[in-house]
Amino acid sequence: MCGIIGYVGSRDCAPLILEGLKRLEYRGYDSAGIAVFDGTRLKITRSVGKLANLEKALREKPLSGTVGIGHTRWATHGKPSEQNAHPHEVNGIAVIHNGIIENYVDLKAELSAAGSVFKSETDTEVIAHLVDQEAGRGKGLFEAVCAALRRVRGAYAIVVVSEREPGKLVAAKNASPMIVGIGDDERFIASDVPAILPYTRQVMYMYEEEVAEVTARTVRVTDLHGAEKTREVRVVDATPAMAEKGGHRHFMHKEIFEQPRALMDTIRGRLSADRKTPLDGEMPGLSVPGAVKIIACGTSWHAALIGKFMIEELARVPVEVDLASEFRYRDPIVGKGELVVAISQSGETADTLAALREARSKGAHALAICNVVDSSIAREADTVLYTRAGPEIGVASTKAFVTQMAVLFLFAVRLGLVSGRLDPARAQALVREFTHIPSLMEEVLRLEQKVQDLAREFMHASDFLYLGRGINYPVALEGALKLKEISYIHAEGYPAGEMKHGPIALIDEEMPVLVVATRGRSYEKVLSNVQEAKARGGRIIALVTWGDARTREIADRVLEIPDVHDLLQPFLTSVSLQLLAYHIADLKGNDVDQPRNLAKSVTVE
Repeated sequence: MCGIIGYVGSRDCAPLILEGLKRLEYRGYDSAGIAVFDGTRLKITRSVGKLANLEKALREKPLSGTVGIGHTRWATHGKPSEQNAHPHEVNGIAVIHNGIIENYVDLKAELSAAGSVFKSETDTEVIAHLVDQEAGRGKGLFEAVCAALRRVRGAYAIVVVSEREPGKLVAAKNASPMIVGIGDDERFIASDVPAILPYTRQVMYMYEEEVAEVTARTVRVTDLHGAEKTREVRVVDATPAMAEKGGHRHFMHKEIFEQPRALMDTIRGRLSADRKTPLDGEMPGLSVPGAVKIIACGTSWHAALIGKFMIEELARVPVEVDLASEFRYRDPIVGKGELVVAISQSGETADTLAALREARSKGAHALAICNVVDSSIAREADTVLYTRAGPEIGVASTKAFVTQMAVLFLFAVRLGLVSGRLDPARAQALVREFTHIPSLMEEVLRLEQKVQDLAREFMHASDFLYLGRGINYPVALEGALKLKEISYIHAEGYPAGEMKHGPIALIDEEMPVLVVATRGRSYEKVLSNVQEAKARGGRIIALVTWGDARTREIADRVLEIPDVHDLLQPFLTSVSLQLLAYHIADLKGNDVDQPRNLAKSVTVE
């Protein structure tokens, strides 16, 4: 959540910082601000609402200078207001911050007693006063930030600029993402890569409780106590075009259509020549765990539920799926001999990171499945499988979800082969079929006009019921979540077999009932559920396998997808449901890429 960008170099930086903030809009925000050193003092402009408001304010009163910081805020402490927007400035020291300071109440009381006057309701302003207090004791900016943060407890990614040392920025990170971009005689600081892609692809990732002193030509990194750290500069495998819409109306639409390519990138290099043994290079010493526990949040949790079906069927290892926010606050039974799999698109999800640490502290081996190289979850796990989805800008996850499922499928096959419970010939047949999924996904995407017609017909519904059985139950959950996230229509995903235990009472002539009714072991049972819903007057939308005449006779509207193995159906059914949610939201005129109240990465509780 929130977005950070900082610059030090020779360019006039206000336009650059504003453009960087625009590239971070997907993270969710309710106010924004910029601070620039103009050669004499820091000048700050802040505004509430969208970046267009900040842009207007900067046109009316331009800022000029070669050192500056910018921020988009998603309110945690204090309502969205210009007063609470970042940067926060105290005596010529300005701070921007992502995260939450857990002990800010005690620190604020202590600072107020010492004479500090607070101008906002935020926890962030405490950091500015602490740094100012340490600077008043004779410390330089870098040392003052280190000393201040030694008194802070919580999650933070901060950038600090001072009138007293105008040629530098100081950045620090703990449990919130932060990178340093390396240019020619210029340096960038950002909370995510898209902000700086137009200027450099050379990136240095900061780790927990590290502080960086950044000038136009140098980067010095230490821990909070001044111990020097060496950081490798990585070349990011992305281009500015990957963060642009590429002719699509929204990023989400672009990313839905990028899924075949993303899936191929996920598979590429992970299959042996005979296509029998996935992940040889990344998991050479894999042993069979006594049990697998998967922890995740939101859409990643739905991918985890699908992964449970894959792992249990192919490897015959028991799998438990937990919401990370619940796992971390009980005393989970997990220990040596068990594998904990943490799934997160960003690799920075606060609850998932905390749950991973809890599991490792109890002796479990940890596997991370994430999209962002060198992210916190990736670093703290024993083994990492990257999804290779590329940057995902739309808040509602699409290609990250599909690639998470892909990695889980490859892992399930690998584990089944290692355990001896999956016949090699069956594994080879499954993997061969899996390699055809990207092209079959292209066929599903060609159904977009039919999906648009459905969206137009059902866009005014106030409620939706999504039903599925077996592996298609989590697909129904994900479809309902997508609709809720971006169209603001209430939708509920439910196991089709449980419909008679409550949700059937909701069904009437006004209720669209979307049923995932593809061929498979549960087909006959699902067909019975469709008939029950139809008998109550429900408007049935059925997602079926090509040529399914039986369901077509009952359903009001039908979408057909290619016939694939049960375990591979979610790759195709989920794409259809993403398109439906997208087009309903677009027809309603909603901000698809930045749905209200949501943020891309939930890096605070």
